[in-house]
Amino acid sequence: MVAAGEFLEWACVHGNFYGTSKQQIIEDTAAGADIILEVDVQGAASVRQLLMDSVSVFILPPSYEVLRQRLIARGTDSPEELEVRLRNAPEELKQYSAFDYVIINDEIERAAGQLASIIYAERARCMRQEGLVREVIQKFQQS
Repeated sequence: MVAAGEFLEWACVHGNFYGTSKQQIIEDTAAGADIILEVDVQGAASVRQLLMDSVSVFILPPSYEVLRQRLIARGTDSPEELEVRLRNAPEELKQYSAFDYVIINDEIERAAGQLASIIYAERARCMRQEGLVREVIQKFQQS
């Protein structure tokens, strides 16, 4: 899929390959869906470069120790993978300023509320409502 250019973004992160299917994104956005991609900083940079109307949100753990505990609790990484992730974390965190928004994920309800607020605000942008606004204006002109 990489060689065929079928990924919107892909990267080797901590020794594992991850990617997002272009076709899936095209189909979902054509259907009017909001797409949320959970990608690392490399993937986010690729998406921002390819999709000019994308919105990037950096989800920041409240501390190194909380990140460590969450990764351990997930139980998906070997001790070696966990070590690599934690070693890379400080450099990845420095990239937060390249994103449109940042959420500190200390309380799940508050963090989820902030993400929902970002989605609602971005949906209300003029450029995303152009078609609806024109329909309303046309109705005014018909009255």
